Amino acid sequence: MCGYAAPAIPIVRIGLVGLGMRGPGAVERLVHIEGVRIVALCDKYSDRVDMAQKILETHKLPAAKNYSGSDDAWKNMCEDQEIDLIYICTPWSLHTPMALYAMECGKHAAVEVPAATTIDECWQLVETSERTRKHCMQLENCCYDFFELLTLNMARQGFFGDIVHGEGAYIHDLRFLNFDKNGYADMWRLKENTRNGNLYPTHGLGPVCQVMNINRGDRMDYLVSVSSNDFQMSKEVKELAENDDFFKPFAALSYRGNMNTTTVRTLLGRTIMIQHDVTSPRPYSRIHLISGTNGIARKYPSPQRIAYAHEWLTDSEMSEIEEKYTPLIVKRVGDLARQIGGHGGMDFIMDWRLIDCLRNGLPLDQDVYDAALWSSVSPLSEWSVANRSASIDIPDFTCGQWKINKPVDPNLPYGGTTEVVI
Repeated sequence: MCGYAAPAIPIVRIGLVGLGMRGPGAVERLVHIEGVRIVALCDKYSDRVDMAQKILETHKLPAAKNYSGSDDAWKNMCEDQEIDLIYICTPWSLHTPMALYAMECGKHAAVEVPAATTIDECWQLVETSERTRKHCMQLENCCYDFFELLTLNMARQGFFGDIVHGEGAYIHDLRFLNFDKNGYADMWRLKENTRNGNLYPTHGLGPVCQVMNINRGDRMDYLVSVSSNDFQMSKEVKELAENDDFFKPFAALSYRGNMNTTTVRTLLGRTIMIQHDVTSPRPYSRIHLISGTNGIARKYPSPQRIAYAHEWLTDSEMSEIEEKYTPLIVKRVGDLARQIGGHGGMDFIMDWRLIDCLRNGLPLDQDVYDAALWSSVSPLSEWSVANRSASIDIPDFTCGQWKINKPVDPNLPYGGTTEVVI
């Protein structure tokens, strides 16, 4: 499936499932892309479907089919013959089952991160995508952020020299949501935090993997992972339970450590460090550090910077770099993405690129092997943490094809037929 170009779909008919945290934003973005029809909306809570319908109404678009009212309503949507793409924004445990069923029903699947939570699920995604010849794209939006695309293009043009090391992270204090009874439905994300490892690796990992040509010239060999103790989550849940019986079942659980650090070594001898901390009161960071034999890039803490030959570039030199290395996709839709939004515009670039590929029969930038590999870091890190940070081999989901797969190119000619509707 790497480099696979599915038959072009002039009008991409989309069914969205999961209209809580992420789904409504996806609806709002997708209505701005030419050649998209949102034909179905699904959530087990019917009021969420009603709210998403209002987005379509605001844009003077026809109402979508309503799939709601039961835990299995999404299956009926996947079976709808008038849908080309199932866009999945549900809790993590549903990502793989929904993507699998969508592909079995003849639909392409676009699934929020992580695409899978176990190694078995990773292999199921790969095998089903290969057998059905349907795309399974993990919606890793951070690969489409402006600085990440800039550094990817710089790496392709040889600015950094040989890439030696990369760093990524998801450092984001989410206690206000994890402990909010009106936050994640059924407190699903708080429950996920009983797993001890790097639970959300793909935001920091994906852009680094693209720079390093992972699955496309190099592959991950093994990893080691270590977690700190839990210094906050158990304590805060127990304090909440003292005054609210709702939290008493959660107070009896054990939670992952504040900080997890996972280190990967690739077959070509590169290293990647990925961190995860959603509890400590730290400023938001995905790190995004690219280190080569000639220079480095570093996004966090702001301002984002690039260094060459031991010296950080000046502001004027940074402007020159951006002028020289901004890739075609940003020149094509970057200004509109900033206007339409979605985490500063990266969500929109991701959605636009997905639709452009489907409409023009182009290979995806992120394929099912990326979805499986990047997601696999989570369960592998759990095993390593549980085994005194022992190393564990990382599966080759490409089964050797990484040796000949072509790298992602941010300067490929895009379809050019997919406009933006303001």
